[in-house]
Amino acid sequence: MPMFRFALCLLWLGGFLPAPNSRAQTPVGLGWAKNNVNGAVFRKNSVVTQGRDQYVAWYDSAAYVVLAKRRLPAGPWQVQRTPYQGNVKDAHNVISLMVDGAGYMHLSFDHHNNPLHYCRGKAPGSLEMGPLQPMTGQQEQKVSYPEFHRFPGGDVLFMYRDGGSGNGNLVLNRYSPKTQKWTRLHSVLIDGEGQRNAYWQACIDARGTIHVSWVWRESPNVASNHDMAYACSRDGGLTWQRSTGEKYALPITEKTAEYAARIPQNSELINQTSITADAQGRPYIATYWRPAGTQVPQYQLIYLSGSQWKTTQISQRTTPFSLSGVGTKKIPISRPQLLVSTQKGKTAAFLLYRDAERQDRASVLQCPDLATNQWTSLDLTTTCVGNWEPSYDTERWKTDGTLSLFVQRTGQGDGETLENLPPQPVYVLEWRPGHR
Repeated sequence: MPMFRFALCLLWLGGFLPAPNSRAQTPVGLGWAKNNVNGAVFRKNSVVTQGRDQYVAWYDSAAYVVLAKRRLPAGPWQVQRTPYQGNVKDAHNVISLMVDGAGYMHLSFDHHNNPLHYCRGKAPGSLEMGPLQPMTGQQEQKVSYPEFHRFPGGDVLFMYRDGGSGNGNLVLNRYSPKTQKWTRLHSVLIDGEGQRNAYWQACIDARGTIHVSWVWRESPNVASNHDMAYACSRDGGLTWQRSTGEKYALPITEKTAEYAARIPQNSELINQTSITADAQGRPYIATYWRPAGTQVPQYQLIYLSGSQWKTTQISQRTTPFSLSGVGTKKIPISRPQLLVSTQKGKTAAFLLYRDAERQDRASVLQCPDLATNQWTSLDLTTTCVGNWEPSYDTERWKTDGTLSLFVQRTGQGDGETLENLPPQPVYVLEWRPGHR
């Protein structure tokens, strides 16, 4: 009987998956486009799947949060405008959503050093959101960069910065669908000690391990970003350790952190990029910076090989640029997202990005076997996506290896200024690598 159920599951999934290397664009609605608030890389998540239902969120032209839902693989989108609005003129104020293991949507939006804006769906599968509410009621007055991540068992992790650029701390909460309550895991997991703050990226792997990496920033000036640190938790976020298994004394500080790569200030090192893990739980970090002695920032892969951290350059860009200054920058390349897949002893990697050198299309750098470090580029869109950065459905990728990518052409002026771009179509692009 168990084998019969397994065979039925395979048959169901076979009708659920797009063909390898095929690409499909499914329009959802129109979104605000004068800056990159809908297209920022640190949206966790912009698109998310739970069971056979997929959800997406964005700001419309009047700054309302809009939600949509469809039944996979190709059901029609059900679209609902919520009563909530955000300050869309600040590109930091993204929408992040997650659906817990019981089917309830969790939504957080409109944050850049201001009080928590959080609500939950009224029923499993519902697009009707309840009232704004606190989580724990502690340290919820100066929130930035909300992120949701789902544990394999259906619980939800919420991460955010408490404080400002250059002097903020990382806070962690955990939600249980059984009790329908949030609990505080750490009020200060990574401590900037009032002198700096951590700009992190995080993921939860198939085993439930939380991986976090981060750069330190000494001031609001982006040029003060430096180094790449790492920590992981194998017990749901309670205790934290280095890649060696050595336990951290908390909170983690600049002096006690493990460093996956040492990168000096003024290296055009970007913040808030991507970390992922393979089937064995090995971490991989994608970012970009300008290598010493060169003038051009390049995409870089930092990964753990045995007990050693290694760095490899994976792009061959030719156009220089500078990150100096404050606020959201208008940059000729996007921050990257990284996905990996291990099959038959080979680990393939896929780096999602946008580059003016490729006419600002949504593109992917792919390597079928990281042991060879041979990368090729593929454009996923044929048209320009402006200043868009990649965000995708992490849960669908984990389940069946399909990339569901949030795409919308966006503008972005330098230092939080706007471009005169009318509302642009929001769509979900689907792609399934042929050699995954």
